[in-house]
Amino acid sequence: MSRTWFASALETVAVWWRIERRDGVALGLTGHDRDLVFAGLRHRTAPGMVPSAVRRTATFEPDSAEVQGALSHDAIGETDLTAGRFDGARVSMGLVDWETLEAQTLFCGTIGSVGREGETFSAELQSIKQALARQLVPRTSPTCRAEFCGDGCALSGVRFRHSAQLAQVSADRQWVKLAGVADAADYAFGWLRPVDGPDAGIVMRVQSAQDDWLVLERPLAVGAAAGLRVIVREGCDHTIGTCADRFGNGANFQGEPFLPGNDLLTRYPASQ
Repeated sequence: MSRTWFASALETVAVWWRIERRDGVALGLTGHDRDLVFAGLRHRTAPGMVPSAVRRTATFEPDSAEVQGALSHDAIGETDLTAGRFDGARVSMGLVDWETLEAQTLFCGTIGSVGREGETFSAELQSIKQALARQLVPRTSPTCRAEFCGDGCALSGVRFRHSAQLAQVSADRQWVKLAGVADAADYAFGWLRPVDGPDAGIVMRVQSAQDDWLVLERPLAVGAAAGLRVIVREGCDHTIGTCADRFGNGANFQGEPFLPGNDLLTRYPASQ
């Protein structure tokens, strides 16, 4: 039988958060005035972090929650937030008895948008019910709807993942050249993950490739320079030509490249 929280006037209850970032780092935080160790993780005291009302429903409507706090905790700093280390991270939130360490989860989801006002931050949490909002019947499209090396693609991501080094970094740190790769154009729409340096573990999308340069979705951190090790994965432009000719995967193409478009309906008959 589950515990009834706040059944009496005085309760030894604190709020806890568990954050699992996409780079493999797990963080535990609690509103209590001392660290608490439970569920195999030390939850560090973070009295400045305040949860807003957690809304839970018995319907398919997504639950909602929000967390606010000061940019002063060692585990959540301005640099990491700006670098996107917490974007898309998995979050659990709940209550814990700081005497018995009995805990209950109230919310599970992912971090959506992260905002900042002065020296404080706020994070919008998206519940796992958000996945129910996706379209079950996909719309037709001339390009492939499957994520490259993801569900429906049937290609292995390991096959297109390579180790390399930064050979050159532009002044704004958003353009990079790689040493140890054959053709930079193959990495357009892929991703790059630094192994060394301040950006270690962060996955950055490659927006395009121009000559031997890769254009990243955002600049590397200050201090990134030639010689840093990276892991880079090739990309796909989701066209039938690339899928069939380059990857030999046309049988798994998740699109309708030869479906007539709306312009066919607006054509005027031509006189013979």
